[in-house]
Amino acid sequence: MSLPGTASGACLCGAVRFTASFPSLFCAHCHCSMCRRNHGAGYVTWFAVPPAQLVIESGREELARYPSSAHGSRSFCRRCGSSLFCESSQHPERIDIALGAMLEPIDREPQLHMHFDSRVAWVAVADDLPRLGGKTGLEPIPGAKGSVSGEGG
Repeated sequence: MSLPGTASGACLCGAVRFTASFPSLFCAHCHCSMCRRNHGAGYVTWFAVPPAQLVIESGREELARYPSSAHGSRSFCRRCGSSLFCESSQHPERIDIALGAMLEPIDREPQLHMHFDSRVAWVAVADDLPRLGGKTGLEPIPGAKGSVSGEGG
């Protein structure tokens, strides 16, 4: 059990264990192709905290880092392959943590869908969260549910 204001997480095999302190910066479902391929899923739910609010409790030597783009890297357990963290030089103020790796609830529910215009057709999304996309993945999509421009499809 974690201290108040924190939640613990781990990889599948338990070699890498960590604690995140709150408040978190955001929680969002990402539909970009890199996240889909990295996790083998239709989309991935991330939350972010400042780097100082993430403590690797054990297994630091089992963490491997993959440079997934010119500005970003993804960290995973070299034993079991669990994808855990994503970091970007474009956003050094945060580290993204895969919500699915958490063993306890965090301080917020998912708030939006990002890169929604990159989503796969075989994933049905039935919530009313804002759906963002465009070049940054965070721009309103005209006509999409939750967008500034309307309540469309």
